[in-house]
Order: sequence, then structure tokens, then C-alpha cells
Amino acid sequence: MSLRGFSTINFWADDVAAAAAWYAEFLGIEPYFKRSGPDGELAYAEFRIGDYQHELGIIDSRYRPGQTVADQGESEPSGAVMYWHVDELGDTMDRLLSMGATEYEPITVRGEGFVTASVVDPFGNVLGVMTNPHYLEVLAGVKNG
Repeated sequence: MSLRGFSTINFWADDVAAAAAWYAEFLGIEPYFKRSGPDGELAYAEFRIGDYQHELGIIDSRYRPGQTVADQGESEPSGAVMYWHVDELGDTMDRLLSMGATEYEPITVRGEGFVTASVVDPFGNVLGVMTNPHYLEVLAGVKNG
């Protein structure tokens, strides 16, 4: 069995409502799905975004795998960086930074049209963005095929 394509990525936040509102403003859409935790507070919000309606879930940090109440202190961003294709990388970075994200990786030319950058959102998650000619080729093939 092999990986067949991006399905869902989950980000963690101590305040899911605030994170969902921040992403709603950035994305220009509201989450299509929300779930409250046992305490009645928002514990999960999910957006469907992009050309293939990929899923971005925001989950209460209390449910982060491997995290216990004792170790819920501040931590540095870590883990895999999942990159989203964007058409205007500079404009996207400017918007993210103006909304309170901090630069994690500056705009970096990788060669052959691939350019990446990433930020840390106000909730401690790394958000990768890139221009990706392969993504555009695949998208054009799907739309024309």
C-alpha cells in the first residue's frame, strides 16, 4: 500500500475557537464541521479547502498524541511540515505575517520552479506554503482529462 494523496492535516491549539476564527479569516470560509469536548468547549473544527477539498482540522491541545497534563507547557514547533500550493507565495506570506504568524522558514527557491516558505501560526503550528509546478501540472491534467 502506498500513500495516495493528501487527506487531512491536524493542527493543535489551546484555544480551538480562537484558532478556528483565525483560520476562517485567513481562508475566507467558516469551518464546515465543529465538535465540542466533554466540557462543552470547542474541541475540534474542520475546514475543507483547496482544489480537492483537503481537510484542515484544529484539535484541542489536550488531545495531542503523547501529551499529558504534566507536560502541556510551552514548546517549540516541531514535526513534519505539510506544504500547501499557493499561487502568490509572497502575497500569502505577507498576509500570514500581518495576521500574527511568525516566519519559520523564509521564502526559499528550491529550483525548477519549486519555492517554499513556512510560518508558525499564533497557536504554535508550522504552516508550509509553496509554489509547486508539479501540483499545477497534475491539476491541469485533472481539469482537462
